[in-house]
Amino acid sequence: MINVILATHGPLAEAMLATARMVYGELPHVFPVMLSETKGINGFQDEFAGVLQQASKGADGVLVLCDLQSGTPWNVACHHAFAPSTTPPIAVLGGVNFPMLLLSDELKTLTDVEQAAAVLLEQTKDAVVQARLVETQQSDDF
Repeated sequence: MINVILATHGPLAEAMLATARMVYGELPHVFPVMLSETKGINGFQDEFAGVLQQASKGADGVLVLCDLQSGTPWNVACHHAFAPSTTPPIAVLGGVNFPMLLLSDELKTLTDVEQAAAVLLEQTKDAVVQARLVETQQSDDF
């Protein structure tokens, strides 16, 4: 089983998870952790470690979805992901979006976190789109 940590600046993680519950219902495999101005970086590091411990229980891997590459949530997640003693294995993705969070539900039964990360990236690579006016011609066939 792959569990997911949603790691963001501010309340984005909790807001995305609450919105995802409206669409998919409960997502017990997703664990939010948020950096806030009041807890600071050290507090976030401690909270992330606790959430990681919880998300790791019974999991084959933990996929961390961060809001921003190279921000504090990303850096803390990568610190754990690349530590040789970390078990189960962790994969970290940056640029989380709503489709990515929803599609993580379909990956929770996988056992290889690197495969889960690759599948999620492939499935969501076209999730950011710009609306364009489509001109259609009316057919003469009725």
